[in-house]
Amino acid sequence: MNSNRRALVLGASGGIGGEVAVRLVQRGWEVHALQHRSRMAGRRGNGIYWWRGDAMQRDDVMQAAKGASLIVHAVNPSVFQDGDTQSLSMLQHSLDAAIAGRARLLLPGSASNYAPSASVAEDAPQQPQTRRGALRVEMERRLRDAVEQGARALIVRSGDHFGPHAGHSWFAQAMVEPGRAVSGVRYPGRVGIGHQWCYLPDLAETMLRLVEQEERLDAYERFHVGGHWDADGSAMTAAIARALGRAGLRVKRFPWALLRMSSPLLPMFRDIAEQRRLWMEPVRLDNRRLLGFLGEEPRTDLDTAVRETLYGMGCLRTAPLPQPAPVVARATPTPEQLPFELALLERKLLDRVLQDHAAQRHGEELAIAA
Repeated sequence: MNSNRRALVLGASGGIGGEVAVRLVQRGWEVHALQHRSRMAGRRGNGIYWWRGDAMQRDDVMQAAKGASLIVHAVNPSVFQDGDTQSLSMLQHSLDAAIAGRARLLLPGSASNYAPSASVAEDAPQQPQTRRGALRVEMERRLRDAVEQGARALIVRSGDHFGPHAGHSWFAQAMVEPGRAVSGVRYPGRVGIGHQWCYLPDLAETMLRLVEQEERLDAYERFHVGGHWDADGSAMTAAIARALGRAGLRVKRFPWALLRMSSPLLPMFRDIAEQRRLWMEPVRLDNRRLLGFLGEEPRTDLDTAVRETLYGMGCLRTAPLPQPAPVVARATPTPEQLPFELALLERKLLDRVLQDHAAQRHGEELAIAA
């Protein structure tokens, strides 16, 4: 095990970064984090030493990363807010720090690098179908270049996230509205098409188990997490219905066409509309290499994970009962953040479009009745 247990987590106030930071602290790591305008600057909070700084500022990152053997790069600016430039600039600062300190950089990845496929291995050709996917490919290319200069890299790709603190996600921003009782679910996919999900606490635990195997890792490593595979698009909505105790929970269609029509006016909707093809055709990450390396994959059962998520989002009044440790998926021959304010703005804008869509349909119905 690596004797230097100091880590810098960029994005520690977000979903993935927060989950990883908590587990690092629990395992005895000295964890540092950057936060813009942080009142905790220079102090410890939740076992984390907070620096006042910005991932967009190279000097801030270089200073906070001194002495770290692990840099977790979990910052994710919105693509529609000049996100390409911001993402690459922030990543480069983290890579510069990793090169200077010969540190391991941990980068959460996604399935957006790939074209639709029933089984995608880590070394499969990358054929991004969206602008966000192309950005991910470029980020990973820069990691490979940094490794040649002395850094070490670990990329862990997974499906769409959900969890109690996964605010910037399809689950929390499109399917279910945080802070309210759930009257229905808006599902972005097509009936009969599979989709891959990943519970954030399980993802963070998987990342930590990989990090703890530093001596076995090559300088440049990639792993795929299996998570929860929804074979026909009904498993997730059914789990939500069970968590709410509502067998007849209404499942509504997602208004993709309306988003495309709104794209010229709101770049955010253009970015969202581009993701449609990832819901209309299955992309399944193959986790066999991960299973072979770790022997198992931490996996909370879907019903428990969904209940915990809904409670964390404020959609359930009663806390879920304490659950046993996550079950694990063992090796088999078959495959298995934005700031809160910006995420809230995205949700409000999307709600407005959906309300306009509903009003338009109501007007059409009145016209037909007349």
